[in-house]
Amino acid sequence: MRLKDKVAVVTGGASGIGKAIATRYAAEGARVAIADLDAKGAADLAATLGHGAFGAAFDCTRQDSIDALVSTVTERAGGIDILVNNAGVFAMDPIEDVTRAQWTQVFAVNAEGTFFTLQAVAKQMIRQGRGGKIVNLASQAGRRGEALVAVYCASKAAVISLTQSAGLGLIRHRINVNAIAPGVVDTPMWDFVDREFGRHEGLQPGEKKRLVGRMVPFGRMGLPEDLAGMAVFLATPDADYIVAQTYGVDGGNWMA
Repeated sequence: MRLKDKVAVVTGGASGIGKAIATRYAAEGARVAIADLDAKGAADLAATLGHGAFGAAFDCTRQDSIDALVSTVTERAGGIDILVNNAGVFAMDPIEDVTRAQWTQVFAVNAEGTFFTLQAVAKQMIRQGRGGKIVNLASQAGRRGEALVAVYCASKAAVISLTQSAGLGLIRHRINVNAIAPGVVDTPMWDFVDREFGRHEGLQPGEKKRLVGRMVPFGRMGLPEDLAGMAVFLATPDADYIVAQTYGVDGGNWMA
């Protein structure tokens, strides 16, 4: 029970990587607030986790929703010890076809949503005076460009940079900010990614997933559960001396 008596907020926690992390956190003894646009999915998951878990409707593109989440969790659970910034969206188009609307939407969630959720939770952690742990979800796409995925890559590069700046700025309050950079992970989002690659590259459904899985040195695509161990570690006292780092959990896809 490495997270016993801790209160954790997991954004985008109703499915995929967020669901796996929320599930593992609860198994480690944390009380988990699952924040998601899919309020019913968040509540349904919370009902299965125990340890006082609860769901909360959440839109990281709206400051009032961010502030309401912090207030709700603080009132219901007595504070926030851990934040996992997992909410994210994906987009794919050739450079010449990217629109301002697409750019704005992806950055509103992946970069601005990450930053302003981090900021609001950090303020609460500072008020509490007991430090905290913040884990951002970046991506291997934030470490390299990809021809069809310019906007997503740029947004995840921003997450890595924000992790560095926030990590340096908040450690004086004993708030550790670090990030996880997944590789290719078999989630509902990757089903969408697979379809998008199919649209642009003329591939059959599932073919891109099979191709990228074979290219991973480990020998397969990642599973959401593969990310949960690092998310637990970064939330424990074992990570107290780790500041502003981004860890690749990608089966060997990218060596930093």
